[in-house]
Amino acid sequence: MILLRLMLEFAKTGLFSVGGGLATLPFLYEMSDKTGWFTHADIADMIAVSESTPGAIGINMSTYAGFKTAGFAGGLLATIGLAAPSVIIILIIARFLKSFRDNPLVEGAFYGLRPASIAMITAAGLNVAKVALINLPAYAASGSLADLFIPKAIVLAVALFIAQRKLKWSPVLFIAISAVVGIVLKF
Repeated sequence: MILLRLMLEFAKTGLFSVGGGLATLPFLYEMSDKTGWFTHADIADMIAVSESTPGAIGINMSTYAGFKTAGFAGGLLATIGLAAPSVIIILIIARFLKSFRDNPLVEGAFYGLRPASIAMITAAGLNVAKVALINLPAYAASGSLADLFIPKAIVLAVALFIAQRKLKWSPVLFIAISAVVGIVLKF
């Protein structure tokens, strides 16, 4: 039963997460809250794994979440669930592309979907920042504002953001640098 539910939850995510892999994040947060299959911290780990492995982030995240929840079969069915709606829709659109291309309703829908995608990705990014840069349990325990933030993580995030904007290196290099710095900072 959990395998079917995994596939259906990820099919819903695949159907409605317009905007690519990061647009799946709000759905994953909702799934986390609703099912308890994984935590918000697990989602941050999924992002790290997905960003550092080849392939589409949404697919990697569904595979990771499915595997963590129900092993190999869970990973496979979650991945199929996420990908199937897109594949079906693309096949339908490809079949009727010529008539869709100049349709004002389709143009209007895409006009509305672009800002929606940005909003979903931004919301997901803020959730990831909350997990990666803020330590709510430490703040709750001490009440000290100094315990609210994770200074090393904030410095690393800002430095990598600035470096990425200025240097225009491959994202792979920044991921590798982040992993090395994370290892060093944890010791």
